[in-house]
Amino acid sequence: MHLLKINKEHYLGQADPYILKSGGRYYIYTTGHDGIYAYQSDKLLEGWEFYGRVMTYPGVHDFWAPSVIELDGKFYMYNSFEFFGDAPDKGGHRQTMFVSVSESPLSPFENAKQILHPFSIDSHIVKNEAGLFLFYSSNRFEGERIGTCIYVDKMLDPFTPAGNPVLVVEPTLDEDIFMKDRYKKGQHWHTIEGAYYFKEGDWQYVMYSGNCYEKPTYYIGYARAKTDETDLTKIKFEKYPDDKTYSPVLKANEFEEGTGHHSLIKEDGQWYAVYHARDYDDGLGANAFDARNARICKLNVEDGIITAERYSDHI
Repeated sequence: MHLLKINKEHYLGQADPYILKSGGRYYIYTTGHDGIYAYQSDKLLEGWEFYGRVMTYPGVHDFWAPSVIELDGKFYMYNSFEFFGDAPDKGGHRQTMFVSVSESPLSPFENAKQILHPFSIDSHIVKNEAGLFLFYSSNRFEGERIGTCIYVDKMLDPFTPAGNPVLVVEPTLDEDIFMKDRYKKGQHWHTIEGAYYFKEGDWQYVMYSGNCYEKPTYYIGYARAKTDETDLTKIKFEKYPDDKTYSPVLKANEFEEGTGHHSLIKEDGQWYAVYHARDYDDGLGANAFDARNARICKLNVEDGIITAERYSDHI
């Protein structure tokens, strides 16, 4: 179900929606061409209002995939943009992870500091008993299935990764192929991105998006581990049901396509996924920057299994 209002005349896109609850209010942050944008509401399922841009950086464009955490009364936003102050990766990619700080969920996030080198995107910043951890995606150019993988590193403080990233989820399926023959004939590029970590009961999960958001096999899947380990760099997550089976939690259906990159929130014992997708006829026109917009659905999580309930007109 659609969650945020769409202004079709001046549409900014609502890709990569990240939801945060703070002080009894709800906030969603979304990708934008010239910065990160925010929405707010007093209720989870209704009343969402567009606030405006809350983060930008001079001289750059194509801001990607924010995640936000509240620590000791301040708010830290982790997101990427195309940065020319650092050398690109082997494939020429310049998207780079930065963190910026705000005094409130909607005050400008400022003083952006680079924390990783290109290519580094799609953060999820997590705090647990063992400390602060950053999940993110980066590119791998060696191996049978080259492409974008998910890594995790411990943070020494909100601005400083330990510098010992661990591979969490890698491509294992043809359905993970982003582009065939990308750099040379017969060498296909794969993509696993959009990490979101959470814990429920005895299980810990890393959900992710696979493939390309423009393709029919773009999907949300997950890896899991049954463990009480709190150091997230020491957990071996395994794809569900295994690393050879395409088994999406969300994929295109009869009313929406491009279902991917999401975040989660738990309300009254129920998990909800806030994700982006497109209607088959979105009505936004060919000049829209990005036709992806934010939707919400219930996620049922029980004993290592995640399933989604999706409806076009209700939760």
